[in-house]
Amino acid sequence: MNSDQGPVWRPKPGDKIIRRPRIKAYPLRRVLGIPALYSAGYGNVGSSIYYALGVIALAAMGATPIVLGIAGIFFIFTALTYAEGTALLPEAGGSSSFARQGGNDLTGFISGWALMLSYIVTIAISAFTIPPYLGYFWEPFKNDPAVGTFVAMGIVGFLMLINVVGIKETSFLNIAAAVLDLCVQLLIIVLGLIFVFNLDKLMFNITNYWPSTENLFLGIALAAIAYTGVETMSQMAEETKQPAKRVPAALILMVITVLLLFSGISTVGFSTMTPAELSTEWATDPIAGIAFHIAESVTPEDLAARLSSEPEFIIIFKWVFNGIRNLLPGLVAVLAATILLIATNAGLMGISRLAFSLGRYQLVPPMLSRIHKRFKTPYFAIILFSSVAILILIPSLFAKEGFLRLGTLYAFGSLLSFTFAHAAIIGIRIKHPDWHRPFKLRGNITIKNREIPLTAVLGLLGTLATWLVLVYTQPYTRLLGFLWIGIGIIVYIVFRRRNKLSIGGTAKKSTHIQVRDDRISIK
Repeated sequence: MNSDQGPVWRPKPGDKIIRRPRIKAYPLRRVLGIPALYSAGYGNVGSSIYYALGVIALAAMGATPIVLGIAGIFFIFTALTYAEGTALLPEAGGSSSFARQGGNDLTGFISGWALMLSYIVTIAISAFTIPPYLGYFWEPFKNDPAVGTFVAMGIVGFLMLINVVGIKETSFLNIAAAVLDLCVQLLIIVLGLIFVFNLDKLMFNITNYWPSTENLFLGIALAAIAYTGVETMSQMAEETKQPAKRVPAALILMVITVLLLFSGISTVGFSTMTPAELSTEWATDPIAGIAFHIAESVTPEDLAARLSSEPEFIIIFKWVFNGIRNLLPGLVAVLAATILLIATNAGLMGISRLAFSLGRYQLVPPMLSRIHKRFKTPYFAIILFSSVAILILIPSLFAKEGFLRLGTLYAFGSLLSFTFAHAAIIGIRIKHPDWHRPFKLRGNITIKNREIPLTAVLGLLGTLATWLVLVYTQPYTRLLGFLWIGIGIIVYIVFRRRNKLSIGGTAKKSTHIQVRDDRISIK
């Protein structure tokens, strides 16, 4: 070595050498069963019920029940795709994990980045619809958009701080909330079908408020917001006992529940109010509107007289029924606010889990997985994505279309990630036909000795077509959606090049994970 550069330092015995600690990857504990999985998935669906009907009606108007039915068919296809994919690859990542296996790191990143947009909008729209339900107790929460939006921003900011400091997920709390919410939803449907269901009014609302063709397709796209939950359950596969069996079972159970709930809620909703009412006065709190109209429509005196002529029975029945009728709107308000608050917080936790999954395969910079020294939480990801959620709420301060725009942004991200999921399952069938599939879709078509699942093909065509219609018809969503994807791709390319990783290749070899008796073997 040149003497001009000075002496070379060499360690001596006794010197302390500080080395950067290596990060070890620990597998998540497999502790979750079907009830916990189902409650997590239903937690997303249960929260979306409280605003989905209103945002869909903004576009689909009288065709809302039809739109929910059409979207429900694609939801079945999507749930089946996730059932095969999650049983095959029981790890956190969902559609991003499928896309990595069926394509490469770039497709896995785009799918995961689109999914991040969905999580961000879930945080924003869940927080945004809490104040309208609390408007039952104080009207400015519902009637003043600025007040409601500022409250929503405050909720996101508060939960951001709570999550940075550290908060634990409790399976018992999620299960209890899901059970209570499901009971209230069923109570509303049963009361509505018994006391206010009117087939003539339902058909009148459908036929006389039929939307334009453009709005019909927009409504189908927005209906994606009603059928959430599959991605959440897929993300939790790595924490599930016997995921090859339990995740598909929980997915199928949730599909049945969701289809029954939304068919019942939409039927009762259109029997109690017109699409015009639903899309204006009750757009952000449709379940509160249904509960209000049920309470207003039922006359305990007439009902008691029809059931019995005994004076004692009539008095007791009136007292009990009046109590239920008066309690229902307030109960819905409190429960909705609670469920939506849990959903907002779950969105923050979910996006942190997704950031870890993407970081594991070197798809995003490690800063997104950076852990706080004191609180041991992924503070950078929490602060970053909470801030984005607050930013996309700002237009709601100035424009009435803010709620609809949140819905279309969610549909942009979720439909794109669903499209990648369907394409990935087809790709894995072609690339790896010999892999063991604990849950294998039936109804296959054979092309060049490869079995292609028909449901995945139909799901791919349906979600892709709906996504393209959304992109074509919604300039605001097109701008922000592609801006989000563009920023993500730039970050991805810069990160990969700095680390001398291939843009379209696979930095970390794809692994095929087989699950048998809760033991994992990797090929």
